[in-house]
Amino acid sequence: MDAIIKPTGLRTGSTLTEIVRVNGLRKVYEGKQRVVAVDGIDLAVREGELYGLLGPNGAGKTTTISVCTTRVLPSAGSVCLDGVDVVASPALARRSMGIVPQYNTLDRACTVYENIFFHCLYFGFSRNDARERTAQLLEQFHLSDRASAYPAQLSGGLAQRLQIARAISHRPRVLFLDEPSAGLDPQSRIAMWDAVRALRDEGITVVLTTHYMEEADALCDRVAIVDHGKILVEDTPAALKSSVGAQKIYALELDNYEDAPQLAGQIRELQGVFEVEPTPTGLRIFAGSADGLLPEIVRASNPYGLRDLTVTETTLETVFIRLTGRDLRE
Repeated sequence: MDAIIKPTGLRTGSTLTEIVRVNGLRKVYEGKQRVVAVDGIDLAVREGELYGLLGPNGAGKTTTISVCTTRVLPSAGSVCLDGVDVVASPALARRSMGIVPQYNTLDRACTVYENIFFHCLYFGFSRNDARERTAQLLEQFHLSDRASAYPAQLSGGLAQRLQIARAISHRPRVLFLDEPSAGLDPQSRIAMWDAVRALRDEGITVVLTTHYMEEADALCDRVAIVDHGKILVEDTPAALKSSVGAQKIYALELDNYEDAPQLAGQIRELQGVFEVEPTPTGLRIFAGSADGLLPEIVRASNPYGLRDLTVTETTLETVFIRLTGRDLRE
């Protein structure tokens, strides 16, 4: 029997059942250089949830998704999807999942229409049902006017929408999206976000990986921040950002950065400053929105050769920085 979970902070606001369960997942690639890609991940995704794995390239996000979608065998641990063990019964598990990998997997010899239509047939639709479902998805994803086009004739944004449409054509319970907006221009990215949000209305659970903090913040009900094959923290985007305590981050670049520890001591005494951390070229300051703090930071820093100063609001990247000491995209 599925465990009943009462989620906190979910935008859907309802009691949901667990549909994806990952226990003790570990993946080691043996070879000349042994690589531990996933190192003991545990997570549970709730039905109807938009769940994100956020982390830099090489963090283990894609490997985790690859195991969940039966493309990679784990070294240890288990994954259950809709009550099915994906290692023990991969064919059965695949009937409940849709997959959009990082790379374009559209059949270049088939039209937009045929890419969806043949996918439906593969999953057992009758020809009439496949035609009906294909027409529905072309309309839903605003691709009807490109039905006779080939994938090579599509923009990156349209191709990605087609991949999502094809992936859900057999009405899966869970859709896995691996870096769905990689390579898309800002307008196409926003259109893709809207398409993903609309999947909730169909009752589809979405699990996505991304290294874009804005994407995780905009789309996800819950986010797990991943680094070096481990989940560092997991919660709603709002809760993760509030856990930092700071509202603003000041990044200082100094000419005399070898004297940064002395400056850090001075800045820690300023009202509204929560924490000061060294960086390779200066300091990173976590602070509240106290009035007059910026001029005081500048005044204190000038004797140390203040070269540049940037101010940003708290983001999910701030959480990653606090956990790892480095930027999310490093």
